Amino acid sequence: MDIPREWLFPESAEQAKKAQQVMAQRVIQEDMLHSIQSIGGMDVSNNLYDPAQMIYASTVVLSYPGLEITEQAAAAQKQKFPYIPGLLGFREAPALVEAFQKLQKKPDLLMIDGHGVSHPRGLGIASHIGVLLDIPTIGVAKSILVGHPAAPLGPEAGVQVPLMWKDRILGILLRTKVRSNPLIISAGHKISLPKAVELVKSCLRGYRLPEVTRQAHLAANACRKS
Repeated sequence: MDIPREWLFPESAEQAKKAQQVMAQRVIQEDMLHSIQSIGGMDVSNNLYDPAQMIYASTVVLSYPGLEITEQAAAAQKQKFPYIPGLLGFREAPALVEAFQKLQKKPDLLMIDGHGVSHPRGLGIASHIGVLLDIPTIGVAKSILVGHPAAPLGPEAGVQVPLMWKDRILGILLRTKVRSNPLIISAGHKISLPKAVELVKSCLRGYRLPEVTRQAHLAANACRKS
């Protein structure tokens, strides 16, 4: 994989922002999926107060639509980029890419714990990884990074409203469980927003998180604890 160094290891925040702007131009928000037989979930676990500053990344592959785990891989790396909101992809991407490269069989799609295009420069971690690996990705975030809901969100499971920013729809707020905070679903790369929401809904199994990123979250925590 021939990845420009500054896309993974920028030397400054300014270089990182410029790299995001370049990569954002490569993001495709159209469906480029044919059949889906497997979906990968990605997440990282770390302790902000860890003196070693380690990042523990996991990629878990599940069958689709059965959602049975077929493979998983993990990677642990010392972070090379500081914690800067809006630039978190540069802390997480190196370890996530390493975990992905350890897989014997690559998934058709990745769901990533974090934002896709619902980001100030249009390149959250899901879009970042999608461009780096040239694979369809979906962002599944737990809180809003930029923008606001287009309307109040009802309390029922399954309700959704657009996430608006500068008169554009950046994503969808989806309440996946009664009395749970909504998730923010956004296109990452090579997928449309409607398809991203449809796929996230199809992976819900009674938890707040879709099963794909839920399993990735559990695996990343297990990697850190081990």
